[in-house]
Amino acid sequence: MEIILSREITERIPNFKVGIIEYKNIIVGDSPQMIRGRLQLFQESIYFDLENKNVSDLPGIQEWRTIFKTFGKDPNRYRPSVEALYRRVQKQNYLSSVQSAIDINNFFSLQYQVPIGIYDLDSLNGPVCIRLGIEGDEYTGLNGRINSLHHLIVSSDIQGPFGSPFVDSDRAPVTLATKNALQIIYLRPLTDDENSKRLTESLMNMFTQIHGGEASFEIVRCP
Repeated sequence: MEIILSREITERIPNFKVGIIEYKNIIVGDSPQMIRGRLQLFQESIYFDLENKNVSDLPGIQEWRTIFKTFGKDPNRYRPSVEALYRRVQKQNYLSSVQSAIDINNFFSLQYQVPIGIYDLDSLNGPVCIRLGIEGDEYTGLNGRINSLHHLIVSSDIQGPFGSPFVDSDRAPVTLATKNALQIIYLRPLTDDENSKRLTESLMNMFTQIHGGEASFEIVRCP
């Protein structure tokens, strides 16, 4: 799948980059006990770490709130998806196991304080462009609401936007029937290239350990 990163984003945030992982012939199912247990224990650890702290002061959350502000979105109204996860954990509204692909997505998003999207590749029609949403861009999100995407970073194919570091659409979710998937890691711009590659490859390796199949990754940034 060809991935294009809009210069409109990188002109404002020169170090902006995304990790892209493409999976083929995977098997999605219930999470192994190891994954369910690690997700639960990690959330409990985060909860205690957040005592007497503001979620918005965490480095990754702070960085993504700044990105939203840079493009004209109030992060108090439009929270990055990773911040929403952290706020749930802070309230002890822990994420329960959904299925293997979503659980790993949530685990890595919490671990690295970055938004991560995963999509059924067979539901997309490339190329995929990561760009700024324009007036009129909207979709029904996984939150069940129609979401305006104006001034938000979006991932879009020839049918229009399907994902965002705010909330993903309901058009291309990974399900138990998914065989091929595309994962987008909205990396922190301050993360250097070497650590960006290490993070992305680590996620890819854990994912394929659980789901089988073949995978490849790349870091996409403005040339």
